[in-house]
Amino acid sequence: MSSIIVGVDIGTSFVHVVIGELKEHGGVEILAVAKNQSQGVRNGVIVNIEKAVSVIQKTVETAEQIAGCDVKSCVTAIGGANIESRDSRGMAVISTKEHTRRDINANDVNTAIAAATSIYIAMDREFLHVIPKEYIVDGLRGFKDPIGTSATRLEVETHIVTASKTGLHTLSQCFMRAGYDLVGQKCIMLKTLAATKATLLGDEQELGSILIDMGGGTTDVLVLCNDAPICTASVPIGSNYITNDISIVEGIPFEAAEKLKIESGCCWGELVAPDETVIIPGVGGRPPIECPRMELCEIIQSRVIEIFSEVLKEVKKKSTVKKMSGSIVLTGGGALLSGVVELAQAVFRTSAVRIGEPCNLGGIEEQYKSPEYATAVGLVLENKNVAEIDDASARTSNSEAKKSSFSFGNFVQHLVDTFF
Repeated sequence: MSSIIVGVDIGTSFVHVVIGELKEHGGVEILAVAKNQSQGVRNGVIVNIEKAVSVIQKTVETAEQIAGCDVKSCVTAIGGANIESRDSRGMAVISTKEHTRRDINANDVNTAIAAATSIYIAMDREFLHVIPKEYIVDGLRGFKDPIGTSATRLEVETHIVTASKTGLHTLSQCFMRAGYDLVGQKCIMLKTLAATKATLLGDEQELGSILIDMGGGTTDVLVLCNDAPICTASVPIGSNYITNDISIVEGIPFEAAEKLKIESGCCWGELVAPDETVIIPGVGGRPPIECPRMELCEIIQSRVIEIFSEVLKEVKKKSTVKKMSGSIVLTGGGALLSGVVELAQAVFRTSAVRIGEPCNLGGIEEQYKSPEYATAVGLVLENKNVAEIDDASARTSNSEAKKSSFSFGNFVQHLVDTFF
């Protein structure tokens, strides 16, 4: 049995790979990380399988060489326009006899959760996660684990995340063509849910927090309260839009604008001195020119304000929680922008904003302690209890793995194992 877990995060800008090893005490040690610029991905959606396959292979092979292991299976994540979510309630009758009751068991919980999934979803969508938010026992709210409680009726409120069937199939096809199996109950996860596993503290999830994944093509959001997701959203604007603005305003190629953004960019004007300057690279016969750094900051700041304003609008529209006492946690490559915390504090009117860096997991590689690796590290942590078959004779085909992971019957059957 293999103790190696490989998390692959396919983003609009980069593909990130993290290889972790399950230790005897149950922890995880990071053996290797790697990243390469994405190809064939637009706004979080894979639009060219062949290009995506090539980058996946290249990035995993780089991580393999660093870790000194042979990767045969992976876990991955999906987000952006592929994702939709809604809340649902299910019920299970514990006792049909008048004035009688019995203890709730795992089958009752399973029945209630299955009832919550008895909702209409479009034919082009598939269940990705059904997450219990709260159990209600005989009308009494607040139960997180009702098993063993004596009752006559059990209800559950769930947060249901669905994904595009096309998006899931395309993702599976990429890994199959790259030569890797997707194995395990959580082999494909919601990106922001995976990121929370690596970055959010228990108190933050309990008190109510917002995770904002600032990707290249989209900005994905997950709101958590009382240890459960209550709202998911995706804003179709990401850090590539910032780069595009710089490219247009300064009249330079996209690649040069990206480099300028990374090396000299800032999105909070108070951090920029009035006399600071940056060099705008020359194009064609035009020589490089010097311009105030504040000019670059204004371009970036206006776009990041738009992103955070759209996030705030979505959270207010989709979430019923009026007050949260946790944190706003920023992950993704966009969270590396200088001044992003200060700007988020201003837009969201709270000082409780921080960068979501994965916790210390040991290993010689320190590169994973960055917000851009949050999803890939979270995939490893969430799948650390999934034993993956290592020998070739026991390897399943990609189609079988997909059927095991996503068929509705097996999905309901595994709910109790997944959440308890």
